[in-house]
Amino acid sequence: MIDNISWLAIYPEIVLLAMTCVIALVDLGVGSSRRTATYVLSMLTLGVVAVLLGVYAASGNTFYGFGNMVVSDAMGNWLKCFAALAMMVTLVYSRPYAADRGMLRGGELFTLALLSVLGMFIMIGGNNFLIIYLGLELLTLSSYALVALRRDHATATEAAMKYFVLGAMASGFLLYGLSMLYGATGSLDIGEVFKAVNSGQLRHQVLVFGLVFIVAGLAFKLGAVPFHMWVPDVYHGAPTAVTLMIGSAPKLAAFAIVIRLLVDGLLPLAMDWQQMLAVLAIGSLLLGNLAAIAQTNLKRMLAYSTIAHMGFVLLGLMSGVVNGHVDASTVEAAYSAAMFYVVTYVLTVLATFGVILLLAREGFESEEIADMAGLNQRSPLYAGVMAVCLFSLAGIPPLVGFYAKLAVLQALLASGQAPYIALAVFAVVMSLIGAFYYLRVVKVMYFDAPLTATTVSAPLDVRMVLTLNGALVLILGIVPGGLMSLCADAIMRSLAS
Repeated sequence: MIDNISWLAIYPEIVLLAMTCVIALVDLGVGSSRRTATYVLSMLTLGVVAVLLGVYAASGNTFYGFGNMVVSDAMGNWLKCFAALAMMVTLVYSRPYAADRGMLRGGELFTLALLSVLGMFIMIGGNNFLIIYLGLELLTLSSYALVALRRDHATATEAAMKYFVLGAMASGFLLYGLSMLYGATGSLDIGEVFKAVNSGQLRHQVLVFGLVFIVAGLAFKLGAVPFHMWVPDVYHGAPTAVTLMIGSAPKLAAFAIVIRLLVDGLLPLAMDWQQMLAVLAIGSLLLGNLAAIAQTNLKRMLAYSTIAHMGFVLLGLMSGVVNGHVDASTVEAAYSAAMFYVVTYVLTVLATFGVILLLAREGFESEEIADMAGLNQRSPLYAGVMAVCLFSLAGIPPLVGFYAKLAVLQALLASGQAPYIALAVFAVVMSLIGAFYYLRVVKVMYFDAPLTATTVSAPLDVRMVLTLNGALVLILGIVPGGLMSLCADAIMRSLAS
């Protein structure tokens, strides 16, 4: 018999699933070319679910359901809440773009977006290998369909095929690694796996062999080198609205499953997986920043920039355990810095792509760096929002990106170990190189002559959300303490349970 706690643990997921089914049925009778009813219902659903999750998270309670297969804790609920809000913002920015390109002939964009959010929720709340994999597949299958949504667009179809083939391979890696761990420990439950590994009675070689495949699968989802091949092609080939859906909220879910699998389940093996994450981080920072310099396409540049930023997240994740010693303060500082980095990165990317979507017109994709020429003369507000976001991504104070980088570097330096300090210095040098390609776009916006004299117009909801989004990037940089303490509290409550 399933108890009330079990239903309480998945209540937001039930609401989201039920409303997704309702929206899919209601859309059959919608005649509007802009799918107004479907859009409003989708926004209301995500808004209600976000509020519900915010209440759950603020309570700070942790409870398990369905025989410990799912967990509702502070970290998971905040990440789910942020994912729902990120998808709301994405839909606001995406709707005019999608309508101009015939992507709203049916309501698939909205239902697939909601299903992908449901997949993220299941991933984030999973406390069992099967549940995590189930959520992962729901998210990735929805993402494949979204990339291919413009059926008459050859580039999008090609990107969807590449994404599907490489994604299937990465899922196979992850599944194989999880099956190895199941064979070694005899359990799919993350808590039971932790106990079995911590007992020290299992063969270390078998565990590490499975761990290699798990880390490879997780690195693909994060887009870390050398599993980054899909990121530039999918970002470039997908419709810009879909690029934003793939490049924002799913990063929160990917971070969550790294914490669930590596920290909650395999912390006794930290010495092994931290070395793997260090290699991935170095490769991501190096290749991401150097390759971005050579790009003329804005979406490809932001794709390589994503790879570099995921390198920073990995640096945070690999600095929690020092020399095999688990210290509460070190763990809190490292993992909360990584969580803060992911959340603020998603916030910044939303506004960045929001401006790109805004500048795109029917029959014209504003995705080359040259297309940003003279934006300040055409619209000082949107040029200002874009500049704030690019400065934040570059890590320039007082914006939130600077504080996120600083938090990760502090976590590395707090270890006092020479290799960690060397990694921090390397990360700073890579950030200095990375600043070049962000500042180049700002130079094009403010100092180059505009290619067209047309003014930039946008619906009221897009203008309001974009302005608020840009303002948050600045405000959270000036007063980051609230969000940082929220992340630290969520991490500590999650690990304590």
